[in-house]
Amino acid sequence: MEWADLITAALPVMLKGALYTLMFAVVAMVLGLLLGFVVALLRVGKVPVLSQLVAFYVSAMRGTPLLVQIFVIYYGLPGIGIELDPVPAGIIALTLNVAAYLSESLRGGIAGVERGQWDAGLSLGFSWWQTMRYIVAPQALRLSVPSLSNSLISLIKDTSLVSVITVTELMLATKEVIAQTFQPLPLYLGAAALYWVMSASFERLQKRVERKLDMAHQR
Repeated sequence: MEWADLITAALPVMLKGALYTLMFAVVAMVLGLLLGFVVALLRVGKVPVLSQLVAFYVSAMRGTPLLVQIFVIYYGLPGIGIELDPVPAGIIALTLNVAAYLSESLRGGIAGVERGQWDAGLSLGFSWWQTMRYIVAPQALRLSVPSLSNSLISLIKDTSLVSVITVTELMLATKEVIAQTFQPLPLYLGAAALYWVMSASFERLQKRVERKLDMAHQR
């Protein structure tokens, strides 16, 4: 079978897997942003005990392979009575992993906001939380967009690892087609092309968001 015919025949299955890849990436990114923001606040606010715990969490997530984290959650937790289906296990693993990186990006963005912004908010009678919410956080988000976007693009590629727990995302879908056709090279190249298209699309989205935030900041 010619490569073009092979890719055409396999494309519906691979596109379905790509949709799962996007679903995993978007859900994990949204949950990771929420968790990462909380972690960043706890570290910036230097909350007793909690700041040390979340610092350990960030260090553990960034210092161990995502594949090991997936194995611990899916294969390890049943040993203590916690059993998860592949999809929620994959989402939890991706979320915990990306949240650690996002928290550092957000913490860096918060640190990049001038101290005078804090003083201005407090002088207006805002509480620490109100100053963070209305003055510091919007500026920190603008500063963090490039780093956050890079994490999302990396997350799209990292979703391939959940194939090890039988989640039919793009990589596992490709492997299933290969098992039927015995044509790994063109199909892996096709999968790589789909990953690249998804990553490139988010890169374009990142640039548009950056431009809009810069325009709003300059007004």
